[in-house]
Amino acid sequence: MKKVLYAITLGCALIVSVPAQASNKIAVVNVVDIFQQLPEFVTVTQKLENEFRARTSTLQNMERDLQMQIQNLQRDRLTMKESEQLRVEKDVLKQREEFNTKARVFEQDNRRRQIEERNKILHKIQNAVQKVANLQGYDLVIDQSAVAYCTPSKDITADVLKQVK
Repeated sequence: MKKVLYAITLGCALIVSVPAQASNKIAVVNVVDIFQQLPEFVTVTQKLENEFRARTSTLQNMERDLQMQIQNLQRDRLTMKESEQLRVEKDVLKQREEFNTKARVFEQDNRRRQIEERNKILHKIQNAVQKVANLQGYDLVIDQSAVAYCTPSKDITADVLKQVK
C-alpha cells in the first residue's frame, strides 16, 4: 500500500512540475560560429604561428637533412666499408631519435599553447553568453550542437557575437 501511495504522489508531483518547467526561457547559441567569426581567432592563429615559426623551420630542416642522409646511405651502401656503414647508420639512428624527441616536444608545446589561447577566447564567449542571457531573461542557454531543432527566435548567437566584439 505504501508503494502505491508513493507512486501516486510521485506521479502527481511530476505532472505538476511539467508546466512549471515549460515556463523556463531556453535559448541556443552557436559557440563554434562565434569562435570562428571573432577577429581574435585570426590574431591568435597568427600569434601562434609566429611563436612557433623558428622551431617549425628547425624541425623541417632536421627532417630534410635526415631524409637526405638516409637516401645517401641507401645509395652508397654497397660501396661503403662495413665499419663506415655502421657508423653512418648509428649516426642516422641518433639523429632520427633526436628529431622524434624534438618533434614530440614541439607538438606538446604547440598543443598546450593552442589550448591556452582557445580557453581564453572561450572564457570571453562564456561571459558574453551569461551577460546576454541575464539581459534577455533566459534561464538556460544550450550550445546549438547539442540541439536537434530550435526556432530561430531562440538563437542568441548574433547577440552574443555583438557582445563579444
